[in-house]
Amino acid sequence: MEEIKHCQDSLVIKTSLVLPPDTNNIGTMFGGKLMAYIDDVAAISAMRHSRSNVVTASTDSVDFLHPIHEGNAVCLESFVTFTGRTSMEIIVKVVAEDLLTGERNLCVISFLTFVAIDDNGKPIPVPRLVPETEMEKNLNESAKHRADVRKKRRDDTQYIASTFGVKLPWTTERSDPGLYN
Repeated sequence: MEEIKHCQDSLVIKTSLVLPPDTNNIGTMFGGKLMAYIDDVAAISAMRHSRSNVVTASTDSVDFLHPIHEGNAVCLESFVTFTGRTSMEIIVKVVAEDLLTGERNLCVISFLTFVAIDDNGKPIPVPRLVPETEMEKNLNESAKHRADVRKKRRDDTQYIASTFGVKLPWTTERSDPGLYN
């Protein structure tokens, strides 16, 4: 019998206080720190769904919609929105809360793709996802479009990578001074 799971089965919620070491020189949260949080909660959602080890296959754009200030609480929510044979798309929503005023702002929405792997690092099948709420159904139905965009971006990146090469930029053997061959 085919195993199925629901979006709610993979829900992860993480809340942290933004402290001075988490911020830049203008008192807002480092983007890289937030991106690490995003990858962390998404990986937990993927592992909850697949009950296996996972690897990050892609991270869609991380657009910062609102700054997260020192002293804010930052809350991340994630869950699986779509599954392929071995892959899972996860949404992560980031909300910042001023704990003194109660004001909340949506700061980031991001989609990540993870692949379930076995002990040898080989992809393995994941349970089929059955969305239940209207929001879950909408996210599931729009996943095909996001997957197409990811594939196009990956193809573009592979093409660009093929033009660079791996020589060090300071070597004298450069055919084009603008590219590191």
